[in-house]
Amino acid sequence: MTPGAIHFAELTSPQVGELLAGDRVPVLLLPVGAVEPHGPHAPLATDSIISMAVSERAAHALQSDGSARALVLPPIHYGVTRYSAAFPGAVGISADTLHSLVGDLCSTLHDGGFRHRVIVNSHFEPEHVAALRTAATESQSAFLDLTRRRLAERLTDEFRGGAAHAGRYETSIVLADRPALVDSERMRALPEMFVDMPAAVAAGKTDFIAMGMRDAYCGDPAQSTAAEGESTLATLTGMLIELIREQING
Repeated sequence: MTPGAIHFAELTSPQVGELLAGDRVPVLLLPVGAVEPHGPHAPLATDSIISMAVSERAAHALQSDGSARALVLPPIHYGVTRYSAAFPGAVGISADTLHSLVGDLCSTLHDGGFRHRVIVNSHFEPEHVAALRTAATESQSAFLDLTRRRLAERLTDEFRGGAAHAGRYETSIVLADRPALVDSERMRALPEMFVDMPAAVAAGKTDFIAMGMRDAYCGDPAQSTAAEGESTLATLTGMLIELIREQING
């Protein structure tokens, strides 16, 4: 096995065989995101960037672990993006397609000998999350589901308040991991826009425009900092490692 390798697709076939035959339990991490507008300041790939950053950090943190070996699968960059469809840059797939894709991948990995798989998602459109939950249940895969209250309560005030699309929470993480992709000048000029997205969804609003998000963001991106992003990434990485340990010890 290549020392320090954390990306599954960079291994050779014999190295995968060694991984399966080794003493450490392999756990494969599947990052899932979306390609959609994140305000006038953050990249379309924000959700994928977050999922990849968390997965990679967890894999690095477990490199010296004696029981688990975490490897990051190639990410799924596309998700359900109906809410942002009115804005340039939204590229979506159907919930059925996402469900089938994730389910097929996890089932194929299971058949290939990988008993432990974790879906790592950072895009929270309701249909998207529902498709991942179903795929995880059907394929007996774990799912880091940040919409669950017990996990959401460990994140920032903005995230818990439901105004976290391209706001301070997400933008701070991108500043920590891929700062060159954030238009910091535009970010600092944006006014705070509070939208309780879960409440808006519950009220039947099904797109950003109807929610009052005329610039495809909510929250307070102007207050974003790389330091907050690093702190949030540490929390998310800790959650993922906890879930990995639950899987191998369960």
